[in-house]
Amino acid sequence: MLMQRPPQGRSNDSALLTALLAGESFWPSDPSSMHELGLSEPFLEAMVCRVLRSTGNLSGRTIAGELCIPFRMIEGLMERLKNRRMVSHCGSASLNDYVFGLTDEGRRRAEQFHSECSYVGPAPVPLADYVISVEAQAICDQPVRREELDDAFYNVSVSEELMDMLGPAINSGSGLFLYGAPGNGKSTLARCLTSCFGQEIWIPYAIMDGREIITLFDPAYHQEVQQPGDGLSYDRRWVRVRRPTVIVGGELTLDNLEIRHDSTCNISEAPLQMKSNCGCLLIDDFGRQRVKPEELLNRWIIPLENKHDYLTLATGKKIQVPFQQLIIFSTNLDPADLVDEAFLRRIPYRIEVDDPDEQEFHRLFQIAAEKLGCNYDPEAVEHLINRCYREESRPMRRCHARDLLLQVRSFCLYRGLQFEMLPEYFDRVSECFFTRVPTRPLNASFEIAQQTCR
Repeated sequence: MLMQRPPQGRSNDSALLTALLAGESFWPSDPSSMHELGLSEPFLEAMVCRVLRSTGNLSGRTIAGELCIPFRMIEGLMERLKNRRMVSHCGSASLNDYVFGLTDEGRRRAEQFHSECSYVGPAPVPLADYVISVEAQAICDQPVRREELDDAFYNVSVSEELMDMLGPAINSGSGLFLYGAPGNGKSTLARCLTSCFGQEIWIPYAIMDGREIITLFDPAYHQEVQQPGDGLSYDRRWVRVRRPTVIVGGELTLDNLEIRHDSTCNISEAPLQMKSNCGCLLIDDFGRQRVKPEELLNRWIIPLENKHDYLTLATGKKIQVPFQQLIIFSTNLDPADLVDEAFLRRIPYRIEVDDPDEQEFHRLFQIAAEKLGCNYDPEAVEHLINRCYREESRPMRRCHARDLLLQVRSFCLYRGLQFEMLPEYFDRVSECFFTRVPTRPLNASFEIAQQTCR
């Protein structure tokens, strides 16, 4: 059962009230019955048999921990499985518990359950519960103020003009184009924007609709945070994570935006937009994907307007899921060159991330030096600007300060020198950093290689 306010007459009222007073907009309360769990007994029996098949003999409390459901719901279930001769007692465990193992009949049934679906892990939550959680934690319900933007960008250099353009774009809940030269921090901006809406959310490990299991938690995009202590009870099928920032680039295809089903194990995986719900979805290098920009935007026209998406399960059934995230299209190209006016109308905010000026470049070196543990030397930075930028008419990029200092640190480590900003260190690393790599046609390079071999 999912709670957005404390229930009446429950043992965990005080725990939920404490969490809500601490600023929680959503709390997955500990289920007290099979009805609140939202799963049938036959489904749980199949999960128990698969757990015992994959790990061997386990105590009842360990099985409950593997499934992330309360032990009190496992006790009666294990007793019924024992009466049906599917499991047997293999020994005693602490706290009036037993060690259970599969019987011959239980192993036969476990193999049958495994062939139907091989999912082993935290029990899934019903799709309806997931929808409620997204609506309660959606970023569109939390308007951002200037002070919150300042906090989100406290360690990033952002101009006043850019800040005043980003704020309204975020609050609009529409798609956002960030465009400009590579290396100017468009991906960094996207990560910072996600933190404007609160640091943490709850997501389920897996979702269930009918008999279809869809895994949602993905360590590649979801970073676990410290879970509530023993004083707070909650449904352990849910995990607390940082608001996700899902970044995809040229590898993005239309298949990544649909539920992917593995017919071998009969388990489905949530698409990228579901994994980014309540966070940010950054399409990096937009326009360089293997699919046309129009095809990607066509796929998202209705979700962008209606805030929900329609996905197709392996059975052919269509389900409606929330589409509640900030979508940012980051590109080095002019958006007008990628899509026509009809698409741009649906993504009304188009913000150019310019190159930094010299004053901001100094500020970027200050920030990078503080992060890397180096004293900031304005004279050394001025020497670098004069030699490598003014004389060469080279544009500055926001990533240069960090990248150059990393190369200086590597040089000092190699030479056994103290890591510090010195003009001669910048001169040394800039030779490699700003080297222009000559490009030849592949066939020309092949001909040169053949001549060398001869």
